[in-house]
Amino acid sequence: METPANRVPAHIAIIMDGNGRWARQRGQPRLAGHEAGSETVRRVLNYCRDAGVRYLTLYAFSTENWARPPAEVSGLMALLGAFIAKHERELIERRVRLRVIGRREDLAEPLRQALTRIERATDAFERQLIIALSYSGRSELARAARRIAEEVKAGTLAPEAVDEAALAARLDAPDVPDPDLIIRTSGELRISNFLLWQCAYSEFYVTPVLWPDFREADFQAALAAYAARDRRFGGVGQVAPCAGGGGT
Repeated sequence: METPANRVPAHIAIIMDGNGRWARQRGQPRLAGHEAGSETVRRVLNYCRDAGVRYLTLYAFSTENWARPPAEVSGLMALLGAFIAKHERELIERRVRLRVIGRREDLAEPLRQALTRIERATDAFERQLIIALSYSGRSELARAARRIAEEVKAGTLAPEAVDEAALAARLDAPDVPDPDLIIRTSGELRISNFLLWQCAYSEFYVTPVLWPDFREADFQAALAAYAARDRRFGGVGQVAPCAGGGGT
């Protein structure tokens, strides 16, 4: 069942979980699960475009993920580079802006250069794909706090001007609206250090489906669950406006 346009979230963020379990269930190496998961990313981009979702944020690699076995980390980075190279033209043709949040200084120089090149090539587009890469919510908040401290020290920001708006303006992508809906696959019930500031009033949807198995029916189920909720934002019976407009 199609979700009414005025009840579609403008911004969906996804914790793409379950690649390793998917591979283990099939007796395959973990990297095979990540490869299958990369195909799901392509499908979900299409689902969002068709539904009218304007912003899609994907939790691709956390700062904690660097502690995984080196072979898995290098394999993941290679997969990301291959995915970007494969879909660069498609992003441009579909007028989708690519953005990266996180500690990009942790990435290898060739990958950083490739990401920066595509970010610049797509900078003018309105629909957005945001990739959280070498990212954690705590490290993002620490970066924002450090920026504020530097500005206060330099005399360009008064201490009394430091408030919620000041901190929000110094996050990695301050112009991107907070996610309306956060989807987590694989059935785990935790936020995993993802968008800690931005998720204050996000709706959460958890599905037991592993990320490589996530299909359009699962996506539509998440949209239907979101559309049925009454978003009060701390008030009583207040329903916030949803999306409308282009897709990712």
